[in-house]
Amino acid sequence: MHRLAPVLLLALPAALPVTASAAPRAPAPIAAAVAAPTRTPANIARDPYRHPAETLAFFGVKPTDTVVEVWPGAGWYTEILAPLTVARGRYYVAGPWEKGLNGVRGLQGKDAATYGKVQLAALPAQAGQPSVPDGSADVVLTFRNVHNWRFGGADQARQMFAAMFRMLKPGGTLGVVEHRLPEARDSAAEEKSGYMKPSSVIGFATAAGFRLAGKSEVNANPKDTADWSGGVWTLPPSYALKDVDRAKYAAIGESDRMTLKFVKPR
Repeated sequence: MHRLAPVLLLALPAALPVTASAAPRAPAPIAAAVAAPTRTPANIARDPYRHPAETLAFFGVKPTDTVVEVWPGAGWYTEILAPLTVARGRYYVAGPWEKGLNGVRGLQGKDAATYGKVQLAALPAQAGQPSVPDGSADVVLTFRNVHNWRFGGADQARQMFAAMFRMLKPGGTLGVVEHRLPEARDSAAEEKSGYMKPSSVIGFATAAGFRLAGKSEVNANPKDTADWSGGVWTLPPSYALKDVDRAKYAAIGESDRMTLKFVKPR
């Protein structure tokens, strides 16, 4: 994977650009959570593409934080964030109620000691559904989800970024990882390819009130040209074309991804 290593600037005036940087070395608690024996082998196999230790270190996640993961899917990051926060922090997973959280429920059913303290919340939340309290989170994270909110012309992105802004304490961090569409491409590709332009993601976040605090190339993959006929799902782990050119796509690896850190102003 390609990485850049200039110094990360965390408190820049609005007029200055935010430079890309490599993620810092993971602190011991993050490294221990990534090495947790409760993680499934299939998820561990994806670490070379998802770089969880470096990504969480870049976002500044600490074991004492109140962390919210938005739309956790099958719980790939739950296997790391639950052990990280179980002793001294708090960890919410927030997603479509109730089926959108079934992956995490499955983990809880298998291993209550590791996942029993994970708190489930609805997002978007309707009246009477559990939700993340406003102003309660130190860190909100979402991994490869912005395209879902933009997909097929049904634009939920503004609503979701506004909800994430409300969850955070002033000074809190929003961490976003998303499949990256080159800026020169037609924006219409965002509605069907699974890729998003960095400018679009940054635009949604800043419109909600966030300030861009940093970029990292830790999840970059220059082999991904982001122009596949089947969208991002052509690549592993989905292999949408099944055995057609499978070796080719395996050699490319998982998608090229932006890694963006935002803060909620104090």
